Amino acid sequence: MGQKPRILTPHAGPDHYLGAEMRDWRTHRGLSLSKLGTRINFSPSYMARAERGDQAASADLISAYDHALRAEGTLVRKYRRLHETAQPRPASSVHVSHPGPHVSSDHVPLDDETGIEAPSSEGISVPARTDDGRIIFVSISRRALLGTLGTAAAAAAFSDASAAAASPTSGTLPALNPIEHLKATRRVLIDNDNLFGPYQSIPIVERQMAAMKSLRRELRGTDRQQLVQLQTQYAELAGWFHQDAGNFRAAQHWTREGLELSHLSGDPELTTYILVRRSQLAGDMHDAIEALDVAEAAEDRAEPGSRLAAVAATFGAHGHALRGDTDACKRAYDHAHDLYQALDPNPASPWGVWLDSAYIEVHRAHSLSALGDHKAAIEGFGRAITDLPAGFHRDRGVYLARQAVALAGAGEAEQAGTAGLQALQIGVETGSSRITRELARLDEDLGKWHSVITVNEFQDAMRDAVLKQA
Repeated sequence: MGQKPRILTPHAGPDHYLGAEMRDWRTHRGLSLSKLGTRINFSPSYMARAERGDQAASADLISAYDHALRAEGTLVRKYRRLHETAQPRPASSVHVSHPGPHVSSDHVPLDDETGIEAPSSEGISVPARTDDGRIIFVSISRRALLGTLGTAAAAAAFSDASAAAASPTSGTLPALNPIEHLKATRRVLIDNDNLFGPYQSIPIVERQMAAMKSLRRELRGTDRQQLVQLQTQYAELAGWFHQDAGNFRAAQHWTREGLELSHLSGDPELTTYILVRRSQLAGDMHDAIEALDVAEAAEDRAEPGSRLAAVAATFGAHGHALRGDTDACKRAYDHAHDLYQALDPNPASPWGVWLDSAYIEVHRAHSLSALGDHKAAIEGFGRAITDLPAGFHRDRGVYLARQAVALAGAGEAEQAGTAGLQALQIGVETGSSRITRELARLDEDLGKWHSVITVNEFQDAMRDAVLKQA
């Protein structure tokens, strides 16, 4: 039996962080140190020291790893970025990986929004202290979080934000503006949602919610009102993450809490938006009557010409599909398109800004599949997948999974297996239950096609994924 790999500590410094990335890519490709060393002509003992962070990896070693492991430049870019930032510093400087004043234990001003880095497609952004004492958001590798630190550590990576938002003793509010900090963290969570799925974000959101409850005791007037609005938005976001994770009971809890808080916030549009989301949740739960009733209530509350009215009509249309009413479903989607075409070209509301004709049509495809019109559904999902922007990783998986179900319904078993395999990979990467629920249905629907190679490959991959999850 081989020696158990030593637990890595990517948080200990740049070399440790890079080494963890190297090991993660190597194990992801299923290669031992010895096998990879033979391929790239480096000593396995040197490679092991580099992966542990005991010895700095050379540029040649990083380049060899990147090429042999098909990392597509990820390791090289991280190496360059780490070396660019590891320049000689004055003695008084503090590196984020070295002991020193902690973000949560020292009062510092939050940097202006323009100083916050946009989250990269390679990682999750977290707060960190710069040399001059500002707080910025920096990107930490998703692989380091998932492969080495795990979900609990992903939440801990955001502990600075939670600690900064937590209420201090009465009368000692920090100079750091906690509301702006919480807003920035929410933006980071939303930006990373489609890439990484819900599981890393759920504990972060719930910790922030607890911090905001404490903070409300310290604020008054406009600040308190803003905090209630933000708490409402976090509750809705928690509901969405749990919905994507397939925990409908928790999703209902947080959506209801968001709805209650929205009335305290004094923002009627926010209340309408959460009603819209409640209709979407009911649709995912196959509760046709709830989806319809809440969608109608949301559309009635929505401002004329607003996107929220069109989004509500879209989710209500799927409620008709769940009831098996084809004609009502078609009329509802046509109505949603009419509302979209009549929208104010410069809406003041921030809610539902993602709505467009393509969004309505991909939901129509989902409804057509539920109604048994599999051919039209296949075509609709095909267009959506082709037109989807590059950053919508999880949504691509959802559309592929739903298209695979429609393909199976149309008797196209080989194509269904291929689409299912592609969706399964994304489902495993993101942990989205909206993908895996569709694939569980697909697995059952494909049971009669035992002789089709892609079906067997998909079902084998499903079994492996289930075993690993267990």
